[in-house]
Amino acid sequence: MILNRRTALLGLTAAVSLGPASLALAPAGTDRRLVVILLRGALDGLAAVQPYGDPDLARWRGALLLPEPGQAEGLLDLGGKFGLHPALGGLHELYRNGEALILHAAAGPWRSRSHFQAQDDLESGAAQRLASGWLNRAILALPPPPARGGAAGDAVGRAVAVGTAMPLLLEGPARVASWAPSRFGAPAPDLYARLAALNRSDPVLGPAIAEGVRSRGFATRVMDEDDGSALRERNTFPALAAAAAELMAAPDGPRIAALEIGGWDTHADQNARLAQPLRQLDAGIVALKSRLGPLWAGTVVLALTEFGRTVRANGTKGTDHGTGTVAFAAGGAIAGGRVVGEWPGLSEQALFEDRDLQPTTDLRALIKGVLAAHLGLSEPALAQVFPDSAGAGAIRGLVRPV
Repeated sequence: MILNRRTALLGLTAAVSLGPASLALAPAGTDRRLVVILLRGALDGLAAVQPYGDPDLARWRGALLLPEPGQAEGLLDLGGKFGLHPALGGLHELYRNGEALILHAAAGPWRSRSHFQAQDDLESGAAQRLASGWLNRAILALPPPPARGGAAGDAVGRAVAVGTAMPLLLEGPARVASWAPSRFGAPAPDLYARLAALNRSDPVLGPAIAEGVRSRGFATRVMDEDDGSALRERNTFPALAAAAAELMAAPDGPRIAALEIGGWDTHADQNARLAQPLRQLDAGIVALKSRLGPLWAGTVVLALTEFGRTVRANGTKGTDHGTGTVAFAAGGAIAGGRVVGEWPGLSEQALFEDRDLQPTTDLRALIKGVLAAHLGLSEPALAQVFPDSAGAGAIRGLVRPV
């Protein structure tokens, strides 16, 4: 997969898919940057941001509990009640520097525990799938970007999907085209290596495959030694985030990016499985800050998931589909260093439907607060971005004054 400045110079929306992670980019008439990260699979907010100060937590979580702050491999303290998962060290540093905040006990207006339904609702911004995504509608409410070789505003609403699909988050009235990198869909080097190894002893196929592999530019030494790790490293979420930042840092590049990362559906062995995607997310956010450089000061990053997970651990040391969860907001423009939202507690009577963390804040309130303060969207524009959301008023004070 080749990703270069061509996409930014086109002044169009772009989408790139790299294994479990993908990226979409969009132009906007603003110098501020917005990155939206979709955490597909339902992140367990009680594990990512453990409420270790809640007296009822231990009765539900058992072996899933992480050591408290100050203990070996313990939580990263957020002020005496909540602690970040130890895999989120970069995010913790941002939090300490006032560049990250956490919304706990959050959920959208939907109450579906189906990944497919809830992800559609998250991306469309309503309790039912709409024909467009909320980020697409937000882009259309922004001033047009400067003209690039055409009539003023020509790039407004135009989009190009790079790869196989455009996320629903960016679908909508914008004109959509498609463009695929020249090497899109090329098999990984380790596939060639495996085929060559399996047939090496065959007197006919062995030499033929080896010659074919060499003709494709793979040296014999590489085929003998490469296990695909180099390609996998290029296809990680941090690498994708770094590419997004480089495109967004270009003077005439896009200002809005949508990324996604999976791996959050932890029905079994949650403690062992959750650390890796958390590290990927953490490293990706750090890469955004590093590659954006001074532009980080005008950037907001939102990380959102479709729903949370059950308060009780299940019989396979995991958690099942739930409701309330966490959302992260980071960036130099964020007025951070705090956990926001009303904490409902984990007493038995406080649980949602006797199983889930009770949501007390609508995710749309967080997003609306960022769109209003960071990108300058008016109340009427917010009502277009999130129809029928009058009950989810924008959270104020999320973004530093310009």
